[in-house]
Amino acid sequence: MIEQRTIKTLTKAKGISLHSGVCTDIIFRPAAPNTGIVFRRVDLEEPADVPAIATNVQDTTLNTTIVHDGVGVSTVEHLMSALSALGIDNLYIDINSAEVPIMDGSAAPFVFLLQSAGVELQGVPKKFIRIKKSVCVKDGDRWAKFDPFEGFRIAFTIDFDHPLFQSQSQHAVLDFSSTSFVKEVSRARTFGFLSEFEYLRERGLAKGASLDNAIAVGDYRILNKDGLRYADEFVKHKILDAVGDLYLLGSNVIGSYEGFKSGHAMNNILARELLNSPDSWEYVTYNDDEKTVPKSYAGLVTAF
Repeated sequence: MIEQRTIKTLTKAKGISLHSGVCTDIIFRPAAPNTGIVFRRVDLEEPADVPAIATNVQDTTLNTTIVHDGVGVSTVEHLMSALSALGIDNLYIDINSAEVPIMDGSAAPFVFLLQSAGVELQGVPKKFIRIKKSVCVKDGDRWAKFDPFEGFRIAFTIDFDHPLFQSQSQHAVLDFSSTSFVKEVSRARTFGFLSEFEYLRERGLAKGASLDNAIAVGDYRILNKDGLRYADEFVKHKILDAVGDLYLLGSNVIGSYEGFKSGHAMNNILARELLNSPDSWEYVTYNDDEKTVPKSYAGLVTAF
């Protein structure tokens, strides 16, 4: 049986938040089966819970922000990506500001923290969302879609009219039955263009951005002295974002996702469209026969 998962022990971290520039504390706590992923704003006079679900997404301006009863948490996508990759279903996340810390701009620090805390199997079947029929959303030349697939596969294409990107791969296809998220995706960092930096600051964004937590793209070169972590780090970060955005569905997906110039907004529109198309998906569990488990999720049969 593939069981629901939480963490074994409490773990915590501190870091700068990308857009607000605030130093934020974050604490991960185990949660009971069927709790889901719940952020808890502990900086408020009365702590407030914000469930991490697609229908709570209210802002997608350069991040994914979830809001419940007027209380929000922003930049949740990298943490959600780590949780998806590790198959963690239930978790309380205490946070003392309105934005998740950016760490190094990737999901890798969150993966490390959660792995260090350990995983606890909870004796309750884990629910997956299996795609039964294709669902596609479009906005001009941008689009994103789900297709049936026995596993989890992501294809993504970016298209930036910038000299640097002409020499970089702008397309990637990853089948997670043969690709390790932790090794091949988790370290991909967020990126931004130096030419847009002042504009973002004027809008109250990117106050915490630095070369320690983002790839800075100049007119003709990358400004980070150590260069890229992957040859295709830009498109892999978009895949990392998509994994996190899709985990707001509340379950790991059995299916194929493809995005063309997609982003947080399109990812959330696709997730909502799927939820509003009940004939296009179903919940499935794996109780007894491990042979039926898609290869992408075979590693979830036991705890690491």
